[in-house]
Amino acid sequence: MTPYTNPHCEISDLGDRLVVENRNAARRNALTPEFYDGLHHALRQAAEDPRIGAVLIMGEGDFFCAGGDLTVLATAQGMTEDARRARIDALNDLIRAVVACPRPVIAVVEGGAAGAGLSLALACDMVIAARDARFTAAYVNAGLVPDGGLTAALTACLPPQMALQMALTGQPVPAERLHALGVIAQLTEPGEAIMAAMAMADRLAQGPADAQAAIKRLMTGARATLLESQLTAERDAMAAALAAPEAAEGIGAFLAKRPPDFRRLREGQ
Repeated sequence: MTPYTNPHCEISDLGDRLVVENRNAARRNALTPEFYDGLHHALRQAAEDPRIGAVLIMGEGDFFCAGGDLTVLATAQGMTEDARRARIDALNDLIRAVVACPRPVIAVVEGGAAGAGLSLALACDMVIAARDARFTAAYVNAGLVPDGGLTAALTACLPPQMALQMALTGQPVPAERLHALGVIAQLTEPGEAIMAAMAMADRLAQGPADAQAAIKRLMTGARATLLESQLTAERDAMAAALAAPEAAEGIGAFLAKRPPDFRRLREGQ
């Protein structure tokens, strides 16, 4: 089969696994419509092709995914609320597709995952990460709220206080700490996450595909109700946040490479 490629996504068919690479290294592999299209294509192929034992998602270069591109999000204030919701629904549909894929999906994290990149990583069935990687629920730093099911994922896999700390402060959390809490399946030395993920994919590809699909369906079904309700709640909250003064300040500060001044907004200045 001819490899699927587009400007921001390359899919390598290795016979018993698919490797999906987000090719947007100049923006730390920020999510784009082209990548959405490519990952949807790979997930459909995995579901239809009995040879495929696993799907591996990785980022080009030394970072998994920085989430939404703030230069694009900066245009959201001029959009209608319905248009903002539709843009968020595109991410939500991608998360649903990852969770619904009958084949195991593995996030291969070098460098780190932030914002919607963290949402994508935690939507996967396993995360294999370099021990120096950092994971950041970065939304609050731009005056925004989590989306892509992140509130459901953090609530499900972390103690409540740590989940809130990540979401409220936007501070990076080391891979080693998340591994100790069971969020990350396997740690590797920097640069070796893809090799460990390939070994895991090989092991999965030798297993019974129908039983694995049933196991995944049963396991994800247990959290599907929470995920679906949070995707809808997050979409509405994010659509509102994108139009608010805090987002204008947070995104503007990021683009201007200065610290945001949210205190000024609190004090009504």
